[in-house]
Amino acid sequence: MKRIALLLVLTLTGSLLWAQQTQGRIVYERTSKLRIQIGGDNPAFSNAIPQERKDRFELLFANNQTLWRAMPDMGEDEMSFGGEGAQIRLVMPGSQDISFSDLPEMRKVDYRELFGKNFLVADTINRLNWKLSDETKEILGHKCRKATSSRTQASMRMNNDNGVITRQEVTDTLEIIAWFATDMPVFAGPLIYQGQLPGAVLEVTEGDRVSIVAVEISDKVDTKEIKEPKGGKKITQAEFVKEREKMMKEMQENGGMQFRMRN
Repeated sequence: MKRIALLLVLTLTGSLLWAQQTQGRIVYERTSKLRIQIGGDNPAFSNAIPQERKDRFELLFANNQTLWRAMPDMGEDEMSFGGEGAQIRLVMPGSQDISFSDLPEMRKVDYRELFGKNFLVADTINRLNWKLSDETKEILGHKCRKATSSRTQASMRMNNDNGVITRQEVTDTLEIIAWFATDMPVFAGPLIYQGQLPGAVLEVTEGDRVSIVAVEISDKVDTKEIKEPKGGKKITQAEFVKEREKMMKEMQENGGMQFRMRN
């Protein structure tokens, strides 16, 4: 009887392990709140400013590696709006970006396009300090556990007050809430949430500013597509930040007016 019971336990354990998903494809929808401040007393112009932006991305994962990229049908990477005498072009980051991560080595390589120039940004994966909760919920049929964290992020805010454009660097503290699938034991997730939690992150919110939610999950993936991107100037993350600020400053000095969403 003991032998039969042991055999039954081993069989059930093996079935549970087999059922866990360690490779596949996840489609996410990102909703970003737009914070654009326009001076002056033109309600028609203010009402034309969009309040949010929705994008779709896909995450491919297999063999402890991931590839994050925009969906082919995501749409234009720019939004233009305004009224007579003033037009604003909103450049959306990430529409052409690709991010490759090697989870065991905790490293990543990002393909970034910036004002017509291509860069390959190499960096390490930095883990946040997470607090796990016993709270759970179901996302697309997967039982997910809640985790919370926070991070600071420097960003540049641009204001237009009666034609005078100013730029101000601010540091925000973002409260992070993530939900990771307990039956998908891979350290994968959207954007910077690779290598973070012991399960695929299917939903994450950054304060009241950004929410990213899985809308489709498949266990089928072409593993050949999960590879490091090529075709750009190789630089570090710090060098890329300096290059971006330089280009933004040059654009402002040349009279161009753009508002760039923060990653």
